Amino acid sequence: MALPLPPGLVPTEVAFLCEMEMVTIVPRQRLESIPLLSGKTPTLRPPHRAQLPLWLALLLKKQRRANIVAPPWLLADSLKYIINHETNTDPEAFSPPPPPPTRSDGRGGARPYGRDAVLLSPPFLPSCTQAAPSGYLPYHWLELSETLLAHAADDVPNAAEVRALLRDLQEVRAAKMRGSTVHLEGGGVLSLRGVGAMELAESRGFVLGVVEGVRKLGASAEASRREEEEERRNDGGGDMSDEEMGF
Repeated sequence: MALPLPPGLVPTEVAFLCEMEMVTIVPRQRLESIPLLSGKTPTLRPPHRAQLPLWLALLLKKQRRANIVAPPWLLADSLKYIINHETNTDPEAFSPPPPPPTRSDGRGGARPYGRDAVLLSPPFLPSCTQAAPSGYLPYHWLELSETLLAHAADDVPNAAEVRALLRDLQEVRAAKMRGSTVHLEGGGVLSLRGVGAMELAESRGFVLGVVEGVRKLGASAEASRREEEEERRNDGGGDMSDEEMGF
């Protein structure tokens, strides 16, 4: 008999999905297009940059056939800006997600990114490529940054400083996630705008435990209230006072 699966995605599944994110590489060798289920990859011609899925970029990096370009939000200055926003600008909320991407229409205007003006969602947005905006954390920021620092640290400028800033940022956001559960008391709502995929996977058990605890407390209080009302009705013997009768 199969064991019951936990609700939602576990961190290992989130890390696997992150490998579909598109990243920018600088090829070191010529490589023809490769047919994949998602379509053909671009033909690699050094030193022209190209966009590939993270899993393929890591494979080429391991074979020393390409270098990975760190996204702008993974640079030290961008992380310092985000940490300042998290701690000073808006200590209560998470930093906002990247704005919807646009591209030039050739006439000086801008239109939504995607075919037929339909906004796409990750991993089909350039949120981890060289064209990604600086100062915004994408949905897979935590797992992608850990993967790049583990397998392509030489491609990340100031990798040691970036690793320390990521650790500080993760601690700040984890404390916010734990503290935001206070809003769940009394039937409140917890805002998850700007929270990443790995943060959701790691905090799901804690948040669900808080929600279940609040629900049990509410049910216990409601049961106590009903018992008190029942006792008052029994003690009154069913006789109504003059005030209750309107005299």
